[in-house]
Amino acid sequence: MKDPLQLALLVGAMAAATVITRFLPFWLPARWFENRLVRTLRESLPAVILLLLVIYSLKDTPVTAAPWGLPELVSLGVVVALHVWRRNALISIAGGTALYMVLVQTKPWTWFPF
Repeated sequence: MKDPLQLALLVGAMAAATVITRFLPFWLPARWFENRLVRTLRESLPAVILLLLVIYSLKDTPVTAAPWGLPELVSLGVVVALHVWRRNALISIAGGTALYMVLVQTKPWTWFPF
């Protein structure tokens, strides 16, 4: 175990990094946000972050054995369909999560002998 001084320095460094990254946009001059690179990042980062979250969520999905990733694929399709239909993140995430839980708990792929 680390000694108390090392732990205090570690916590202090993490707190400083968090504070700096949270307040940095407010400390920068407004003209920096008119930069083309910053504007491009501001417009594209949310979609990239969501894509990374989806990839991370699906990275351990078993596709070589039953159920071959079907609960994840069906639930992902429902999330996309609900979001396109309602444009509400809460409804689409809750709907996809609820469907995934139902599929995993009931295992409907075992009902059919194929």
